[in-house]
Amino acid sequence: MDYGMKFVDSDKSDYLEGHFLVAMPGMEDERFSKAVIYICAHNAEGAMGFVVNQTQDLRFRDLLVQLDIIKHEDAIRLPERTLGLPVHNGGPVERSRGFVLHSGDYTVESSMCVNNAVYLTATIDILRDISNGIGPKRALMVLGYAGWTAGQLENEIAMNGWLTCEATPSLIFDHDVSNKYEAVLASAGIDPLHLSVSAGHA
Repeated sequence: MDYGMKFVDSDKSDYLEGHFLVAMPGMEDERFSKAVIYICAHNAEGAMGFVVNQTQDLRFRDLLVQLDIIKHEDAIRLPERTLGLPVHNGGPVERSRGFVLHSGDYTVESSMCVNNAVYLTATIDILRDISNGIGPKRALMVLGYAGWTAGQLENEIAMNGWLTCEATPSLIFDHDVSNKYEAVLASAGIDPLHLSVSAGHA
């Protein structure tokens, strides 16, 4: 499946695939102010990830109607956990393109394994399966993504734009975005009040 960038196998020891990027106070791009980004792919050619703590006004059930997956009058029949599923703002690139981060209990041929606990699927089949109650137990729907060219992310980190830390499924799939920024920092043992413009790795 084409995710808009070409990614090749490489030694991942120096890359941030499966990690969080947390925007530092000195972040100059307002679109990423207090953003938490889950990195799904990172190698010498670039990086790709999704903002996991910004939601849109659009709800998942409305998206299903827009895509003609369900009829408007059938939205009320969706599984309870699907009715209130938010749609996240994944990033500024291809903002009309949908992706689903999800747990490993569900995969299709096009699913990409980020790590053993998190998969990425960008086909419409997963939306149908979620609407029918046979999708993954944990899912996060996003529109758009954040992307970096070769060396760009490394430069932004060096310029104190981002803090990097380990990602956990519970923090990725938690739909309460109101305190996710603080929760991710707390998981790394960092008090947001003490966060300076000096970057680092947690």
